[in-house]
Amino acid sequence: MAMTQHQDAPDTPARLRALPTRLLAKASAQADRVVTAGLAAADAGKWHYAVLVALDDGGPASQAELSRRTGIYRSDMVAVLNALAGRDLIERAADPADRRRNVITLTPSGRAFTARLDLLVAELQDEALAPLAPAEREQLTRLLRRLAER
Repeated sequence: MAMTQHQDAPDTPARLRALPTRLLAKASAQADRVVTAGLAAADAGKWHYAVLVALDDGGPASQAELSRRTGIYRSDMVAVLNALAGRDLIERAADPADRRRNVITLTPSGRAFTARLDLLVAELQDEALAPLAPAEREQLTRLLRRLAER
């Protein structure tokens, strides 16, 4: 299946151009490109950022707990954690309550990197939502949350 362009061709039927679900998908794809490219330039990815934020906000956690907090599949979590551990952004240690599982903790360098990524992600949100005024961004966020929580 061929990839679609992010802009409609001049002869795209009006019925297609007016479909909210189609517009949402196109806006999502464009926003994803902005965020993915911006994080890649900082030597990070969306999943890396998600895990770092989950640890920063929620404290140490097991792999399974991080999967629940972030929505990252357990099978993919190992690769994300390996990448973060390889850069000394997280530490793995045996859980004293259950030696069979690891507890993942943010390192000081991981906390600093997360803070830098937070600033970058805020800039990327501004870039992705540039056509919207601040009040429109807040309204869009509320509406998207309602759709996502359905």
